[in-house]
Amino acid sequence: MIWRGYILALSFCCCCLLLLAAPAPAPAPITHPSEVSALLAVKKQLVDPKNNLRNWDKGDPCTSNWTGILCFYNLGKDGYLHVQELQLLNMNLSGTLAPELGQLSHLKILDFMWNELTGSIPKEIGHISTLRLLLLNGNKLYGSLPDELGYLSNLIRLQLDQNNISGQIPKTFANMSCVRHLHLNNNSLAGQIPPELSQIFTLLHLLLDNNNLSGYLPPEFSNLPDLRILQLDNNDFSGSVIPASYRNFSRLVKLSLRNCGLQGAVPDLSRIPSLTYLDLSRNHLAGPIPENKLSENMTTIDLSDNQLKGSIPGSFSDLPSLQTLSLKNNFLTGPVPTNIWQNMSFSTSARLKLDLRNNSFSSIQGHLNPPVNVTLRLEGNPVCKNANLLNVNLFCGSEPGEDKMLTNFNDSIANCPIQACPTDNFYEYVPASPLPCFCAAPLRIGYRLKSPSFSYFPPYIQPLEVYLTSSLKLSRYQLSIDTYSWEKGPRLRMYLKLFPSINVNHSSTFNVSEVQRIRHLYTSWTFPGSALFGPYELLNFTLLGPYADMKFENENQGISKGILVAVAVGGVACAVAMSVIITILITRRYTGNRHAMSRKCLYTKVSMRLGGVKYFTFKEMALATDNFNSSNQVGQGGYGKVYKGTLPDKTVVAIKRAEEGSLQGQKEFFTEIKLLSRLHHRNLVSLVGYCDEEGEQMLVYEFLPNGTLRDWLSAKSKRSLNFGMRLRIALGSAKGILYLHTEAHPPLQPWKTRELCQIMCPQLCGEHQATLIQNTF
Repeated sequence: MIWRGYILALSFCCCCLLLLAAPAPAPAPITHPSEVSALLAVKKQLVDPKNNLRNWDKGDPCTSNWTGILCFYNLGKDGYLHVQELQLLNMNLSGTLAPELGQLSHLKILDFMWNELTGSIPKEIGHISTLRLLLLNGNKLYGSLPDELGYLSNLIRLQLDQNNISGQIPKTFANMSCVRHLHLNNNSLAGQIPPELSQIFTLLHLLLDNNNLSGYLPPEFSNLPDLRILQLDNNDFSGSVIPASYRNFSRLVKLSLRNCGLQGAVPDLSRIPSLTYLDLSRNHLAGPIPENKLSENMTTIDLSDNQLKGSIPGSFSDLPSLQTLSLKNNFLTGPVPTNIWQNMSFSTSARLKLDLRNNSFSSIQGHLNPPVNVTLRLEGNPVCKNANLLNVNLFCGSEPGEDKMLTNFNDSIANCPIQACPTDNFYEYVPASPLPCFCAAPLRIGYRLKSPSFSYFPPYIQPLEVYLTSSLKLSRYQLSIDTYSWEKGPRLRMYLKLFPSINVNHSSTFNVSEVQRIRHLYTSWTFPGSALFGPYELLNFTLLGPYADMKFENENQGISKGILVAVAVGGVACAVAMSVIITILITRRYTGNRHAMSRKCLYTKVSMRLGGVKYFTFKEMALATDNFNSSNQVGQGGYGKVYKGTLPDKTVVAIKRAEEGSLQGQKEFFTEIKLLSRLHHRNLVSLVGYCDEEGEQMLVYEFLPNGTLRDWLSAKSKRSLNFGMRLRIALGSAKGILYLHTEAHPPLQPWKTRELCQIMCPQLCGEHQATLIQNTF
């Protein structure tokens, strides 16, 4: 009886050593207490009339799925869950932002867009070093911008537009070394634009329009290597000129300096290869328009409301993508060149709008017969008083209609029965569906292009559809642009409808995971960049009809109750397996030295056949493991290597191949096989067979595919175990050892303390497939 306690004590001690050697144990998966306190403080300062945050005091933020909280269940080094996203878009919230937001130290996305928040931006937000998206646009925030926001070195998007923020732009913003999108437009910012912003070499979009900025235009901006959009409309740079260095922009697509009080000449921007949109209207620019040809990508040229003189450059007649040329309210003279449209080839969706009103054009050069795609405005010019010009009056008073598309309608659904698609339940026919009269419930999305590089949308509807559906990984027919309209900015607002795929059992609705995936793509701004369409903003993601009560859950990768049970069972399996390893090594210790043999030598033996254990040839083992290919190796220990193999009957097995120095005598090898074949336990993997041929010794076990318990105990797995679970496994392992030495038939013999721990701890679950957890995770 003494040796039983001896074995139990040794087993317990060795497992405890493993626990001590493993990383610091994590508590049960809960949100870090400081972050829970921070969230409660945030809620306390918010006014929530629709009670959207009613579950913010129930359970744990991460595990109980608080509204707008995303954690993704990655345990931190401290063993806690951490809030990674705070998504409270368009929830009718008012009140103020709490300084405790700065305690959310693992936050990546902070989104309060399109609410009614007031007060100032807490400086503590600048302490969230992990923050990548700071989205506070569309509120009523006021006060100045905190210098501390410049500490956000990992920030890639800052959207503070459409608020009442005042004061100057902090120079510390130059420290945002990763920011790509800086949207501060539509506020009350004042003072000089910091030239230091030119140090943000990652900057793609700089939107500062509709503020009270003054001073001069920083010439250093032309050094920004990737800048695509520079939009500074409706500020007051009176007396300033457009820097000559702006002609050196290398990748600029859109330059918009409307109504900025600028003086001087129009710069020659012909050297900017990708320039598409140029708006210098409503300034005090004088002199002639440069003659050099602009980029062939030009869609829009607006030089109206200046003091320009001279004639229309001939290079304007060689811009194949031109949609808008506005030169109204200047002092231009000479003839109106009709070759501007005569040299263009129009598709059915193309359009050219020429606004030449209120100049001094006195004649027409060429035939005044523009195609229907061309809109020409000539009123306010002397040429309109020339009665001898045929058709001239047709262009001296017309008013073009608004660019707006009404609800998308397709002929393919014109004959579909109305009663078959219940519109009161928010279902409708899919306009472009390849399946006739396919009725489904769409997702309704408010979407706005903040700074598109075109002025007429129809030619770009199809490219936008391709862009959106490819980004969302949807088919083209699943998207319908319901309506669109131009807004002040100019910005292009539209309503999108996304329909479920007909390939998923012809389902008429999206499932929860698909809705969550699509929403995440929009809210995380993971769409690929588009110079043509520019930055976008999500106005709303409306869930109606069958989606109204949809509940989103965090992507729980934590440890479930089933996993805990499986790990406990695995602990017993591991204990049993340790004893098997001990038995093998004991047998080897007493016989290995007497019966060493070389793997390279062939010998004659008498094949033995054991009941219930299959004999395999060396050729069968080689075929099962692809000639013992290293890609099939799943483990290695002192005995040898373990390979994953597939038998001819498709059975997957674990083949343990002895190394040359570990080979036993034939008698001892078969004694070991007899021993293993007689050990049976529900948590011990079974011995399938063996191979003793061509100088090889191999044992074939059933294969369990889910990693070793050692990995789980030592936190090599992504899902580490807390101390309580480790202790339960240790006790279970000790009981398993005791079982093998008291109740198993035949019982196994004990080993000395030092060698027992050397075997159990370093090799625990390392080389033997019997130690693999016997459950699927």
